[in-house]
Amino acid sequence: PTKVPDVKDLGALQAIEAAQDAFDQKLTESFEAAFSEVEGMGYPGVTDPKPKVSTRLKAIDGLNHSSAVTFVVDVTPAEGEAVVPVLRLPENNNGLGYQNLISMIFRLMSFRDSWMRVGKAATTNPAAVIEPLHLVLVEEPEAHLHAQVQQVFINKAYEVLRAHPDLRDTKLRRSQLVVSTHSSHVAHEVSFECLRYFRRLPAGMVSRIPVSTVINLSEVFGAGNETARFVTRYLRAQHADLFFADAAILVEGPAERMIVPNFIRHKFEALSKSYITLLEIGGSHAHRLRPLIEHLGLLTLIITDLDSQASGTTTSAPPRPGEGQSTNNTTLRQWVPARTSVDELWEATLAERTLEPAGDPLFAVRAAYQLPVDVTLPGAATSETAYPYTFEDALAFENLSFFAALPGTGLVAKFRDAIAAGGGATTVGAAMFTALKTGKKAEFALDVLDAEMFETLSVPRYINEGLTWLQERLKKKQIEILPAKEGAAA
Repeated sequence: PTKVPDVKDLGALQAIEAAQDAFDQKLTESFEAAFSEVEGMGYPGVTDPKPKVSTRLKAIDGLNHSSAVTFVVDVTPAEGEAVVPVLRLPENNNGLGYQNLISMIFRLMSFRDSWMRVGKAATTNPAAVIEPLHLVLVEEPEAHLHAQVQQVFINKAYEVLRAHPDLRDTKLRRSQLVVSTHSSHVAHEVSFECLRYFRRLPAGMVSRIPVSTVINLSEVFGAGNETARFVTRYLRAQHADLFFADAAILVEGPAERMIVPNFIRHKFEALSKSYITLLEIGGSHAHRLRPLIEHLGLLTLIITDLDSQASGTTTSAPPRPGEGQSTNNTTLRQWVPARTSVDELWEATLAERTLEPAGDPLFAVRAAYQLPVDVTLPGAATSETAYPYTFEDALAFENLSFFAALPGTGLVAKFRDAIAAGGGATTVGAAMFTALKTGKKAEFALDVLDAEMFETLSVPRYINEGLTWLQERLKKKQIEILPAKEGAAA
């Protein structure tokens, strides 16, 4: 009120002046005896000015203390109490996150009112014409905010900037809100067309120094794309960690989702220290993430199932060589390695199971699926070749002794019985295939994780190859300066 006073401030200023006069009068009375003693020492003399204590109250001083804002706590009245006591806690008793949230919302309101010349802003910042564009930058609003508050803030922040009668329906004045964030919860609440992804590139790739390139995600899928709707809904149902990861691992089902992270933690030390996002998405849908992954240039490992089906049918069948079987896995058929025949999928080399776009040494996609393995059944003298169908039987075939003794019910019990019955790898595989049709895979994973000897499990060959590849590629990604290309200028 003292800076740009108006008619509404006069009452407040008068009250402050009256309080100051009353306080000055009290101080004069309190210090009268003390000044009398000083005069006894010869000061002030006849020509010296007399001292007087006076106060100076500023309106803003009333807010410059830790209890300027208090929080009223609901109190339950005691029995027979007519008046409910009021309990107030000072602002610093509230969480830092909520203090930041209140501060940010007030700041956004202040920016809006200053732009629209609300109240005293019309006096301090007069202008004949209000600017048509209002640009507001917010840096990492997630600081100290828990996940739900982050989501609420990003959903409501733009509404706060537009909460003015002259802004709601007009297209003449535009507000732009630019938020930089490392929070997947903030990204989770924003539509793809509003996201801009900063991809870091090492020196030697597009420039002599490390740079970041900005990727406009509104261009990923195009307008009205069915895949865009699926991916948007899927990421909202899962999480948006994809935008903040060094690499992504797409897995087939709940068993892989629970067990693969433990393989990484116990057997792939370098990989466990990297920022990896692991998404559970079936082979019939993983390919729908392809436009997004390729647009981001995100290193990706797809751990998926062979999903073999009998020749000329759409009926699933245990994998068999030389029987003309095909895969029902859309990712394997349409993305990588882009093959339909089961025999051709088995024959594909590591290079053929990897998609590496030319000119981008940091980006690649590898498909990992079940491959033939040599196994020796308990009590057998020689090894045989087994042909796993899915993750669960691949894990069992490469850890026969473990599963032969693993206690449990459901799918674990059926696997244990199949191994005990024997009859050769083909017979055991057929029994496991039948059990998988009705077995609960999530319960299977929990039984495996609960085993005392879990750390002794061997990682299935196809997963071990994939994780090893991903670990080596991430080491290359850490390089800040790429080697000069042949023939390139120094």
